[in-house]
Parts: sequence; C-alpha cells; structure tokens
Amino acid sequence: MKNSMNLQFSALSQNESFARVTVAAFIAQLDPTMDELTEIKTVVSEAVTNAVIHGYDNDPNGIVYISVSIEDQVVEMSIKDLGIGITDVEEARQPLFTTKPDLERSGMGFTIMENFMDEVEVLTQPGKGTEIKLKKQLSKSKLLCN
Repeated sequence: MKNSMNLQFSALSQNESFARVTVAAFIAQLDPTMDELTEIKTVVSEAVTNAVIHGYDNDPNGIVYISVSIEDQVVEMSIKDLGIGITDVEEARQPLFTTKPDLERSGMGFTIMENFMDEVEVLTQPGKGTEIKLKKQLSKSKLLCN
C-alpha cells in the first residue's frame, strides 16, 4: 500500500529542522535503521537549505514544497522551490562548488544527496525553480525473535 504526505512552508532557514523532523516522523512507520533515518534527515536538510539559500536567496516569501511517498520499504521524496533555478546543473553537482562562497557554504549538498540516496534527479529551469527527486530503498525491518 502506498502512503504519501505533502508539506509546504516559508523559505526560512529555521524551517529546515521542521522539515527534517516531519519527514523522519512520516518514514518512521517503515522502521528504518538509525543510519537510514539519519541519511534521509541529512538529505532533507541539504535540499531544503539549497532551496532557501540558493533558490530563494533567503527571501522568506518563497515557499518550499516537500512530498514524500512510501511503499514496500521505498521512500520517494520531492523537494521543490519556485525560485531562480539552476543555470548549470552539472557544475552545481560538482563537489565543493557553491554560488555563495561568502556564506561559507561547503558546496557538498548534491554530493551528500547522491551518497545517501539510491537515485537523485534534478529538474530545474532558470527563473522557474528547482525540484529534487530522491529515492531510497530501505532495508527490510528486522524482527527480533528470542
């Protein structure tokens, strides 16, 4: 059975932790390992932070959209903004690349997403926004038998 949820919130950096916790609470029903849960929370943080800082340039009037679906131990997420978009996705996906060096950004967001998720797809259009589609197969729950 497929289960899904949608979330939208103002593009404020303090909402990043709200997004992490909300997504983690939703996927908890799949009984992920602590590592899986940490990886998904980290990926949500990276994508939301990118939307707030890069997509909307810290404009609190922007809205970040998250949708999550779960089915058969597979988590699919979409994190989307309607901000400025990415002009060169290949360049943006390079480790250490950042458009905000003055903010001491590490430029590792996409690298982290790619390392922690099974699939990462970046859909973007300059001036229209960016959608990051993410997919992860979770391990099967372990039943403790004594």
